[in-house]
Amino acid sequence: MAHRELIVALGDQHYRIVRPWGDVPAGPARVTDVTVDLEGQVHVLLRSDPLTDELTDAVITLAPDGTRLASWGAGLIADAHMLATAPDGRLFIVDRDSHQILIFDPSGNRLGGLGVRNAPHRPFNHPTDVAISTGGEIYVCEGYAAGTVHRFSTEEVQSGCWGKIGTALGEFMNAHAIWLQPDGRVVVADRENDRLQVFSPDGVLLTVWTGFKQPLDIWGDDEGCLFVTDLLPSLTKLASDGTLIGRCRPVLNGAHGIWGAKDGSLLLAEGNPSRLTRLVPLHRAPPNTVVCGRQG
Repeated sequence: MAHRELIVALGDQHYRIVRPWGDVPAGPARVTDVTVDLEGQVHVLLRSDPLTDELTDAVITLAPDGTRLASWGAGLIADAHMLATAPDGRLFIVDRDSHQILIFDPSGNRLGGLGVRNAPHRPFNHPTDVAISTGGEIYVCEGYAAGTVHRFSTEEVQSGCWGKIGTALGEFMNAHAIWLQPDGRVVVADRENDRLQVFSPDGVLLTVWTGFKQPLDIWGDDEGCLFVTDLLPSLTKLASDGTLIGRCRPVLNGAHGIWGAKDGSLLLAEGNPSRLTRLVPLHRAPPNTVVCGRQG
């Protein structure tokens, strides 16, 4: 078979597409999100139907080269939706239809959680994503049955919330993903309204960024650039002020989750087909390359 290769670009950064990547099991449970911990281990979240599918581990832990190291979470996570690595190394997992955020160490030991299990509105009603600030504050968004962002203190005590279901500014039709910028701004992917909404830490709407088709997830690098997946399907890179840097099509049907690795690679969690895609950085475009009619 002839060698085949696909290259994509975000601005002047080129990437080689590697898919499928990593030892992720096949079966009824499907890849829904991915994160990279402080040691470089990759944690892949698998979603299944807790009422019909066989009980399986919800988290697969991979080495940086994709070798499977461990799996865990069976019986602990019912409806895995999203996960995130906190600055202190803890893993926060959104158990959407159980109305909880579960907290683990990278080995899968349960450390705690937010919300009352199987108790809607205490305080969550089908949460979708979670983000943790460098200072330890926790933000949780919910989009399927509510349109709210919840804020918690470092002591895990709720300190505020904002939003409701709707299409007006500051409202959400589906607050599907959330990310915290280095300067404290809160960026929410308002999926069915085809936009990102940007708030102050206490919920004041600062700006709205459009140009997406049902944005699914957000990840940001240390420079404040944001990488946004959507159902176009596309992957978009934005500067910290929302300026478009680049866009590409690295997956077939939209990546439900995204996280960056230490080597500059981007990991994309695909549910259909169920797999991980890895974008491996190659090089930057030559200085005189014309991009979108502009000298790059």
